[in-house]
Amino acid sequence: MTAPQRKLFVTTALPYANAPFHIGHIMEYTQADIWVRYQRMRGHEVHFVCADDAHGAPIMLKAEAEGITPQALVAGIAAGRPQYLDGFHIHFDNWHSTDSAENVELSQDIYVRLRDAGFIDRKVIEQFFDPVKSMFLPDRYIKGECPRCGAKDQYGDNCESCGAVYAPTELKNPYSALSGATPVIKQSEHFFFRLSDPRCVEFLRGWTQGERLQPQIANKANEWLESGDGLADWDISRDEPYFGIPIPDAPGKYFYVWLDAPIGYLASLKNHFHKLGGDMAAFLADKQTEQIHFIGKDIVYFHCLFWPAMLHFAGKPYKVPDNVFVHGFMTVSGEKMSKSRGTGISPLRYLELGMNAEWMRYYIAAKLNANVEDVDFTSEDFLARVNSDLIGKYVNIASRCAGFVTKRFGGQVSTDFGDDGAALLASIAAASGPVGDFLEGREYSKAIREIMALADRTNEYVNANAPWELAKLAGREADLHRVCSVALNAFVRLTRMLAPVMPAVAGKVARLLNCDFSRWDDTRLLATINPYEHLMTRVDPKQLEALFPPPENIPPAAPEQPQRHSQHQTHEAVEEAKKADDFEPFISIDDFGKVDLRIAKIVSAEHVEGAAKLLKLQLDIGEPKPRQVFAGIKSAYDPATLVGRMTVMVANLAPRKMKFGMSEGMVLAASDDSGTTPGLFILSPDSGATPGMRVK
Repeated sequence: MTAPQRKLFVTTALPYANAPFHIGHIMEYTQADIWVRYQRMRGHEVHFVCADDAHGAPIMLKAEAEGITPQALVAGIAAGRPQYLDGFHIHFDNWHSTDSAENVELSQDIYVRLRDAGFIDRKVIEQFFDPVKSMFLPDRYIKGECPRCGAKDQYGDNCESCGAVYAPTELKNPYSALSGATPVIKQSEHFFFRLSDPRCVEFLRGWTQGERLQPQIANKANEWLESGDGLADWDISRDEPYFGIPIPDAPGKYFYVWLDAPIGYLASLKNHFHKLGGDMAAFLADKQTEQIHFIGKDIVYFHCLFWPAMLHFAGKPYKVPDNVFVHGFMTVSGEKMSKSRGTGISPLRYLELGMNAEWMRYYIAAKLNANVEDVDFTSEDFLARVNSDLIGKYVNIASRCAGFVTKRFGGQVSTDFGDDGAALLASIAAASGPVGDFLEGREYSKAIREIMALADRTNEYVNANAPWELAKLAGREADLHRVCSVALNAFVRLTRMLAPVMPAVAGKVARLLNCDFSRWDDTRLLATINPYEHLMTRVDPKQLEALFPPPENIPPAAPEQPQRHSQHQTHEAVEEAKKADDFEPFISIDDFGKVDLRIAKIVSAEHVEGAAKLLKLQLDIGEPKPRQVFAGIKSAYDPATLVGRMTVMVANLAPRKMKFGMSEGMVLAASDDSGTTPGLFILSPDSGATPGMRVK
């Protein structure tokens, strides 16, 4: 029985239209593109859309600095998008802009519906105003001294030194990051979405449960919902001058960019349906329609609280998301990407160097799973995966067998597979279901491992039958024909599984072997093939070297603030460095990689008789039985309060024989040796972490 066709509305997070794409965008779009291509191969109806997030103060100010209109700035950025999307074979059905007629219409409609339903409040608030620029200052354009720790040059919403969160008006000695002027406090009426409304809280408590969110995200959403402070109402307005959508009943007021940005998903869909001659409202109202969002972990609050609440209380035809799929960031050799440190990957430079886009697509897929984990790029791993997996295993099958079929058998593929050949093909066919399930569940790394295991099995078959030897022997033509035909049919089935990941290679294979990869469940055998053409080259290490120019060859970034502030900041940094001379010497990332840090659950904790400082802990790190660890934390913790807590332990520390027993690891704790902060503090992971997860 054929499964019913799904109707899917799929989006990725909207990129802010003040800069080109970075590799994080490419990772997210690739993840979504693979999923969408798989859905289409299953015969489902998919509408995959995105748009430029075009509004807000940063774009307005950047355009002003460049002497152009915000629209011209956004248009220039948008004009550069296709070279990235086409270059990495990412195919959206529609790309639009939040600065569009559709977004104005939908944003104002949703606002009016929320207002009429009692979810919009007006409040007079105090804000910093720049007397030189004659504008109210967004939080990130105000700097000053942290009201908690006194650190200088901190932003208006949080301190990067001590982590404190505060209102901009709490800053000491504030100044405008735009003009350097001292801002003044002015009052202004703002509009707020009542996220704290009991109706919103009740709805979100239900919506965040079930399977629409990953467990880690559902847990985080629940923390926000159940926190003692509750959910805060959301400021959705900004004062002119501002580049955005006017609030219909408030002259001089505009929607804050984070209100109209997600509505841009719907605006792009509406524009898409207009081009198709279809009805977006009817599509959204269809009970079969599923609304799917792929986003990064930094914008969960907006997409898992504000966005569904807005849509739910705006009413039909708007519908709440069926799934929000969250991923981590992309790092390079374990570090946050940074151009100044030579650890940034420019997607455009990657393409300009002649590097195959599908190397990157494959590498990203091989590292992605359904959890909210960062994807780490290392040159060594990239080189090994591409050259070993794609060339040494996958392409190797076709390159070793296709030539014999075209040269010795006129391109005709045999249907005589023999028992061992038939068994191989049957095992690959049987794996189609599990691999499909992995792709459906975004467990791409598991799908890749399974496909490469099948490629290994196919290569074992080819090696065992050695067609290059059979070709030299008289009377073994039938055997040669059979072995190569089995290998090429296996290659086609492997390519079908890889098609969502590597669509360009799949297209080449389709032309080479006269086959089709539009359907996942296509089981047709090969009949005739064309002369073999090379499918993919190996990665040249020199390309990777060129991708990461040495840090000293990159000019330093221009200071964000007037020169007097950057000089002052440098002086402060020197003073702080003088105080920090007790830090340990630098280690390399390889040194750090030797330490195996694991999430551990404290199963039991007890006093150790005769030990003044030790507690005996039993720690679950996902192994068959708990590890015993003696930790010197007795002065800070009652054993009863530790049971059930999650912490972090060093799992590969050599076991140490103590007089109280064997200690099989080390629990990590923080302390202040200066004595200003007495006590010990064991480390705890964020909610959602499970025993055995590796910390990296």
